[in-house]
Amino acid sequence: MSAIHPFVRPHLHPTLRITEETQRDVYWIHMHANLVEQPGRPCFSSGLVDDIVNYQRNLAERLVIAHAQSPHVVLASDSDVFNLGGDLDLFCRLIREGDRPRLLDYAQRCVRGVHAFHAGLGVQAHSIALVQGNALGGGFEAALSCHTIVAEEGAMMGLPEVLFDLFPGMGAYSFMCQRISPRLAEKIMLEGNVYSARELLAMGLVDRVVPAGEGVAAVEQVIRESKRIPHAWKAMRQVREVAGMVPLHEMMRITEIWVDTAMQLGERSLRTMDRLVRAQGRRTSEPS
Repeated sequence: MSAIHPFVRPHLHPTLRITEETQRDVYWIHMHANLVEQPGRPCFSSGLVDDIVNYQRNLAERLVIAHAQSPHVVLASDSDVFNLGGDLDLFCRLIREGDRPRLLDYAQRCVRGVHAFHAGLGVQAHSIALVQGNALGGGFEAALSCHTIVAEEGAMMGLPEVLFDLFPGMGAYSFMCQRISPRLAEKIMLEGNVYSARELLAMGLVDRVVPAGEGVAAVEQVIRESKRIPHAWKAMRQVREVAGMVPLHEMMRITEIWVDTAMQLGERSLRTMDRLVRAQGRRTSEPS
């Protein structure tokens, strides 16, 4: 039975809707829960990043105490998009102010969040991204950080940062290179195109694509499959850690390059970001 765990209360993580099925060790993290009653841009606001990282840390501690054997953590969204990426409004403000320390702090917190999903929260959890709407920039990076990506048809994903002369610096290259060739990963980053879920499935960047409305059922199928062969799944997670774990220090170094690049952006690039922020704002203000 699904239930909100008594230890996790909504006011502690206002941007998240947490559903914990402790008997099955399945934990759902729905982003943008606060946007239901307080419309805004479904991006990685500083508050959302902190809520995710704090919940990851708390959940990992409890899973260690409970000796959880095969936990599953699902990242999803309460918005009609998965996530539109980094907080461009914050980026523009900090770059114009020349505030590199605050921009680096934001980027490093984002990196800790995506790396935790990649590392199975440090407790060999199986992380699953359920993409039921567009995932762009940092939103796509968050999905790529998960071990399994389930996407519904109609979802578009991509890394459009090149539009404002930047690159995705919170793990995209490292995570894509675990699924596709470095040359193709670089091409995707430099071209900035947006792709359909089916196109990404063909590339090997998405694991399953299902009709709209069937994403939750597909995630449950993934969980059932893993529980039928729990020892093999656990062993494969261990093998992944030995052979393919992206080191946190590598991601931190890349995000420093991202920050240094961002701080060099001129007004033309910043105006492009401003336009995207306004477009996102108009989108969220339109009646659904």
